[in-house]
Amino acid sequence: MKVSDNITYKEALRSNTAKRLGIENVPDEFTFETMQITAEHVFEPVRKHFNEPIYISSFYRCEELNKAIGGSSKSQHCKGEAIDIDDVYSKATNADFFNYIKDHLHYDQLIWEFGDDTNPDWVHVSYSLGNNRMRILKAIKENGRTKYIDITNE
Repeated sequence: MKVSDNITYKEALRSNTAKRLGIENVPDEFTFETMQITAEHVFEPVRKHFNEPIYISSFYRCEELNKAIGGSSKSQHCKGEAIDIDDVYSKATNADFFNYIKDHLHYDQLIWEFGDDTNPDWVHVSYSLGNNRMRILKAIKENGRTKYIDITNE
């Protein structure tokens, strides 16, 4: 079974934490359909543009898994609306992915996740079935905690 042309069901649900803790990370039918829409609107256009595999570090997270990893209680991953991508398999960089999404796609949130000023460690992008805010954030560590800085207008 596939979420989209280039995302397998297994890949979209993969989590070492879920495996280690025995958490069944399986979406309901509505959430699976939302995942398909998210993939169609944000992942597949990036994959097509760069024409090479893109590593998915996190897609769907059930609430139990999200809590186990310390995710936000409002995480869009739990609704199948968010995907984290990384340049592990690609010649393109995470900054390339980020900038392509920012300049060419419709999204709800786009987050430059940590890293430095030239390349994030990974890219978080979400797509909402409702109103997409086109919000751009940068995640940093401050006093050991994650802080999100709104850089939408930069």
